[in-house]
Amino acid sequence: MADEAKPISPLKNLLAGGFGGMCLVFVGHPLDTVKVRLQTQPPSLPGQPPMYSGTFDCFQKTLVREIQASSGETKYSGALDCAKKLYQESGIRGIYKGTVLTLMRDVPASGMYFMTYEWLKNILTPEGKSVSELSVPRILVAGGIAGIFNWAVAIPPDVLKSRFQTAPPGKYPNGFRDVLRELIQNEGVTSLYKGFNAVMIRAFPANAACFLGFEVAMKFLNWATPNL
Repeated sequence: MADEAKPISPLKNLLAGGFGGMCLVFVGHPLDTVKVRLQTQPPSLPGQPPMYSGTFDCFQKTLVREIQASSGETKYSGALDCAKKLYQESGIRGIYKGTVLTLMRDVPASGMYFMTYEWLKNILTPEGKSVSELSVPRILVAGGIAGIFNWAVAIPPDVLKSRFQTAPPGKYPNGFRDVLRELIQNEGVTSLYKGFNAVMIRAFPANAACFLGFEVAMKFLNWATPNL
């Protein structure tokens, strides 16, 4: 008789998903910093080179200098200090600045992300085997390609989000429509794909690590706490 399917444990999925997210951040965060800097760099003046000539130039410059003002003082001492100052400046709206653009990015991109991952897991599962028995290399391939598909959908609204969130208060009174109009008028349609190389270099290893972390954590939890 075939083994009965185990019921889904929300707590195990929560813990395993959190561990997968930690793996994603650990692997992908350096290039995420590069991505945001490329997306938010101002247009270069006529006859002047851009602030960053590309992904690797930005990465190199990020390594050799701190994000500091000319006085040497940092604007925020950490995440909590940043949240406190944003709240003092703009209230709760300041903390949630860019929420609509984040939803415009994450809803379709996350749908593509998980759909691609599950689809590839089924394709890569050998005949007669269970998806739960998928090997580590195949999990890495499925997760990495899912990450690429995710960001292929996500990068235009991500560029708009980065620009909107780092803009001075009041610069874009009509929200993302003003950001989109300014970008296309001043820098062309290709500006919606700023940071594309950094995103794609980051997408495969970071998301492969995410899903591998999730699957490994889930297997460990199933072994350590089978009745949870």
